[in-house]
Amino acid sequence: MRTSASHTIIRRRTRFIVVLFGSAKKYRNYSLAMDYRISGSAFFAVFLLYGFINISASLVPSSTTVALNAPVTLNFSVRCNSGHIEWNHRQKTTSGELGPLRRPEYIETCDSLSKVPNRASMVHSLIEAYGLLRHMSTVKPHVASIEEMAKFHTDAYLEHLHKISQDGDNDDPQSGDFGLGYDCPVVEGIYDYAAAVGGATLTAAQCLLDKRGEVAINWAGGWHHAKKDEASGFCYVNDAVLGILKLREKYKRVLYVDVDLHHGDGVEDAFSFTSKVMTVSLHKFSPGFFPGTGDLCDTGLGKGRWYAVNVPLDDGIKDDRYFQVFSSVIQEVQTLFNPEAVVMQLGADTMAGDPMCSFNMTPVGVAQCLRHVLDWHLPTLLLGGGGYNLANTARCWTYLTATVLGQTLASEIPDHEFFTEYGPDYSLEISPSCRPDRNENKHLDTVISTIKGNLKNVV
Repeated sequence: MRTSASHTIIRRRTRFIVVLFGSAKKYRNYSLAMDYRISGSAFFAVFLLYGFINISASLVPSSTTVALNAPVTLNFSVRCNSGHIEWNHRQKTTSGELGPLRRPEYIETCDSLSKVPNRASMVHSLIEAYGLLRHMSTVKPHVASIEEMAKFHTDAYLEHLHKISQDGDNDDPQSGDFGLGYDCPVVEGIYDYAAAVGGATLTAAQCLLDKRGEVAINWAGGWHHAKKDEASGFCYVNDAVLGILKLREKYKRVLYVDVDLHHGDGVEDAFSFTSKVMTVSLHKFSPGFFPGTGDLCDTGLGKGRWYAVNVPLDDGIKDDRYFQVFSSVIQEVQTLFNPEAVVMQLGADTMAGDPMCSFNMTPVGVAQCLRHVLDWHLPTLLLGGGGYNLANTARCWTYLTATVLGQTLASEIPDHEFFTEYGPDYSLEISPSCRPDRNENKHLDTVISTIKGNLKNVV
């Protein structure tokens, strides 16, 4: 961000945050001015923006040089040609009164997914209730075209998904060939949902390419099981793959990190033959547990051999041991692969209390892993994923959003639309259960040493 001609340009130790939630109604031109004080060690605060907005901002320091460890007064002038500015959870109408916020279309579309109904709204509402939206910029995601999704998925799959989506035909005999059925039921509008999620992740990746931010977030994305020609595991589009392909337009080496409970099989399969993308997945690996892939010995194929890293774990693992394993592996990955950009899938089905009843983690442990990656200061795309205890998923992703922004949140859940979903304690914290940790130290040491040995083959 530039100051006036006589002032310094602040670049180092600042982070711009972009979060995708969609757009709203059009309003007449409206301008807003504000002063905001931050310290140089804090993350840079950017307006919450909906729609297409022209932004101009200037730093007004006390002298011609701005020290990064000193408070800075920011004077913003924002003019909206289309969309609206949201501040303190309300929008200003053209009459000058404060009116209620209209829920963006993207969130409404994501709420329609039957496996996680209203989850997108719960996440967005809690992030909003904690006042985090004022510290970030929100951009309007575009809907992916069939050509954009065909960068990964086959035309036959996309055309079939579009055809059955129009009338919700669940009896088409070809649907089974495309993975549509029990795990991925056919419902009316499912193609629109897939295009919305895929487009949002592509928009987030484009924001990183355009240097509009160092971190971009699409919590409604992260559907990592979908294959080239079939749906799988609740996933109709592999937006993570689309996001990686978009980043590859600029960055030679992209790292994919997956901390969902389930193996990121669709993403690993997509890049199993290339050395340009390294996939790292920490997941539960147990007989009969979906998707049944991701063993320690699965390391990629052909030119991509050694560029797939799988960390199989057993039930009950808690924050401390998980982070110990994560940091041991990911630091070696960063040193030897040297990525230029990162895509991180942060599925919340690892949380204690999730219906999967497997890992025993809390948002604090996942945030430790996230901070480790953010400390690299690379263009980073964050995605959601699993998470079937909806309240705990909202807790987790809200906590992670605060982690990115460098904000501390109060324990008490703020009053908002979904407040009653957080009873009986109405607390942000998630407490681990009494589930025993079945991961033996000797086994974890073997996993880590084997992975480090494999990574020595990375050129």
